[in-house]
Amino acid sequence: MDLDEVQKSVDDWIKKYGVRYFSELTNTAVLMEEVGELARVMARKYGDQSSKESDLKYHLEDEMADVLWVLVCLANQTGVNLTEAFKMNLEKKTNRDSTRHLENKKLYENKKE
Repeated sequence: MDLDEVQKSVDDWIKKYGVRYFSELTNTAVLMEEVGELARVMARKYGDQSSKESDLKYHLEDEMADVLWVLVCLANQTGVNLTEAFKMNLEKKTNRDSTRHLENKKLYENKKE
């Protein structure tokens, strides 16, 4: 599934099951909530925090998908084509950073093989 299909799938789901999109402001708040849940999983799985019993209900892939879902909702609501936006963003990063990271000695110091 490409980004255009993802955007259409979310829009179709909202129209069939969701009644309507939440407001853009509500979805922005929901996005922050979902990013927080993703951060919680990351801090416990890859960071220094230990897990609690209540953390077992959170799963990395599900939290990432929740973040993507709400981001797609916001894109649909505001008329952003994520495929085009991503292409332009990748081009921007390439033009700006094509040598920056290759020349960053810090990235080679702790390089994982």
